[in-house]
Amino acid sequence: MMRPVERVRQLPVYVLLLVYAIVIAYPLLWMVISSFKSSTEIFADPWGMPSVWLVQNYAQAWDRGISAYFLNSLVVTIVSTAATVVIAALCAYGMVRLPGRVANAILVVAMGGLVVAPQVSLIPLYRLLDAMGLLNTYAAMILPYVAFRLPMAILLIRSMFLGIPRELVDAATIDGCRSLGVLRHVYLPLSRSVLTTAAVLTAYFAWNEFLFAIVYIDADELRTIPAGLMSFRDSLSTEWGVLLAGLTIAALPIVAVFIMMQRYFVAGVAAGSVKG
Repeated sequence: MMRPVERVRQLPVYVLLLVYAIVIAYPLLWMVISSFKSSTEIFADPWGMPSVWLVQNYAQAWDRGISAYFLNSLVVTIVSTAATVVIAALCAYGMVRLPGRVANAILVVAMGGLVVAPQVSLIPLYRLLDAMGLLNTYAAMILPYVAFRLPMAILLIRSMFLGIPRELVDAATIDGCRSLGVLRHVYLPLSRSVLTTAAVLTAYFAWNEFLFAIVYIDADELRTIPAGLMSFRDSLSTEWGVLLAGLTIAALPIVAVFIMMQRYFVAGVAAGSVKG
């Protein structure tokens, strides 16, 4: 229990966090409330509550294309997240078990990937995907997403793997586990929080990514939610209530994931920063 003096000292911090929470949460709350209004009411009374709650805005948004965009985002996000976590875990495990010089060389390459901005590689990636015949496919989004999220995922998982006691590895080896068996039965169970953190960060990036999705995908049936909503707005013209309903549908999954995985996410960030 904190003493009264310590509570007083912490008061400015709590006030600052409260103000920050309001600033972050209010636009989302406004979007949800406005999604139940008509376009006329949004412009006439943007800050007020709806006079009539238009639940049909969500049905119209779903029927006008959000359902297809939602499914595309779901497929791209799940595949990108799974591939990133699996490849990063294997790479981090190899960096822990390989000799120092080899592991350090891989570490430098991984850290170098952090300084490459996705916007810089837009044109080279376009030419590469075009030469491979992957434009207008799910792979045109999944491969860049995996590539740009791997460095951070590798560093997080490697930091956790370095903290696993060597005695557990030796015990598993004596029990008959081979290299992949040690990874499966020792490293992965003890690193669930970091693996969850890497998965959440990758899912957040893949679900909200806009630039690659709009440049590498021309077919409307393959667009994800961020790219699809841009054309969705054009087709809806002034039906802002329906558009805001679509934005709410797009935001709900990632918000739900953060809420459900919050405990593991915070623990994973703390655990992944112990060793470097």
